[in-house]
Amino acid sequence: MAIKTETNKKEETSGDHGRVLASWEFAEFIKQDRGLAWYIGAGLVGAMLIIYSLVTANYLFALIVIITVFIILINSLKEPIKMNFSITEDGLLLEKRFYSFRDIKRFWIIYEPPRVKTIYFDFNSALRPKLSIPLMDQNPLSIRQIALEYLEEDLKEENESGTDALEKLLKL
Repeated sequence: MAIKTETNKKEETSGDHGRVLASWEFAEFIKQDRGLAWYIGAGLVGAMLIIYSLVTANYLFALIVIITVFIILINSLKEPIKMNFSITEDGLLLEKRFYSFRDIKRFWIIYEPPRVKTIYFDFNSALRPKLSIPLMDQNPLSIRQIALEYLEEDLKEENESGTDALEKLLKL
């Protein structure tokens, strides 16, 4: 399987998913720069939530808070891996996972550099969460033109998703 890193090489193919129309790499997650104050604040919030859950005898919530703290600590030590993303003639290819255009309802691009440069894909299934892909240094107009050939664009979406905004705000 050939995966290219520039949008102008349209001859390459992606296995049995047709020609690669655009392709780029992005980090699995953004490694946040958290200072000592962030860890102290997060520790205090975590401790308060655990105390509250113990006072109200909600032990499951205490366990969830403890697991969340461990996940955040483990992820802060982990380096992000590079992910390959391609738009092909038949759908989207994220690493080895393929999403057919038939399964995608719409797309939209939020482009407010340098803070937000993301393309979102909304699936037909309500059970499947939205897929957000950082555009990195891709030209959003070229990516939009390619996506418009296969998908409907949602022009009503003007802001990044709530989870993406919250993740940036809380440095998660």
